[in-house]
Amino acid sequence: MSVILRFAPSPNGALHLGHAFSALLNFELAKRMDGRFLLRIEDIDLARCTDGRINQMLDDMRWLGLEWEDEVLKQSSRFDAYQQKLDELKEKGWLYPSHASRTDIKKAVVIANQNASEPWSSDPDGAPLYPRHLLGEKEDPNQQNQTPPAWRLDMTAILNQHPKLKEQVWRELGPHPDGETILNQQMAMDAARWGDVILARKDCPTSYHLSVTLDDALQGITHIVRGQDLFWATGLHRLLQVLFDLPEPTYFHHGLINNDQGQKLSKSKQDISLKALREQGYSAADIRKASGIDDIDLDKLAASLLS
Repeated sequence: MSVILRFAPSPNGALHLGHAFSALLNFELAKRMDGRFLLRIEDIDLARCTDGRINQMLDDMRWLGLEWEDEVLKQSSRFDAYQQKLDELKEKGWLYPSHASRTDIKKAVVIANQNASEPWSSDPDGAPLYPRHLLGEKEDPNQQNQTPPAWRLDMTAILNQHPKLKEQVWRELGPHPDGETILNQQMAMDAARWGDVILARKDCPTSYHLSVTLDDALQGITHIVRGQDLFWATGLHRLLQVLFDLPEPTYFHHGLINNDQGQKLSKSKQDISLKALREQGYSAADIRKASGIDDIDLDKLAASLLS
């Protein structure tokens, strides 16, 4: 089986040093594993993912010395495919509409916390689990509300119908984000911790979780090498793979590069971009050194991913 890795940035902002590290790591591992290196543009946010940002991103990656196969998949060309999978979930009764806003959710959770001995549970990203039973009037099952709804996965219904899903795992070869040892390289899927997650947003006919899972399968990605900020999302992606009968990749979640405040680099916080570093006179070799990519035993890592 051919080894296939990918780098899949979202052009809703400029690439920074953390993106450079992840892109270089995938590129270098693909070479050492005699595999293919693909580029995917995750541009489902049509308002922020402009052509100018995409072109700047491509220019930054070429400047770093990255080479990828000519065909670059853009998620904005795949909305019909995502809708087809959403329809499959709707037909099975596993997806429901929700018009509730973040304010609605926050108010419901505040009230629930006032009347409970324990705080309302949150998902791995820190957002409160969707309080569906407290917001029934917001779901509008007949869609009389004229504003587009978000579409949420009915996690309880799925896990009740398929209890063996709770036993599912994913194969993880990277370090645990908490520094713990990963026994037997298996991590429990535990998708329930995400609650009724959104699979299609109000302003977009899909979501990151749905699109990335479907596109990794479409492109035949065998090894997903990405940052530890997506470590726990893998359980949700694994659930979608099972529901849609998709192949299971091997995962390696690498450490993140932090800013001076100890927080991960972020486009939304406008951490310094590769473009800005280039304009300050940094070379591609400087970026490699700053990212730490050359401090990694890439041959050893590649061998472990192939084991």
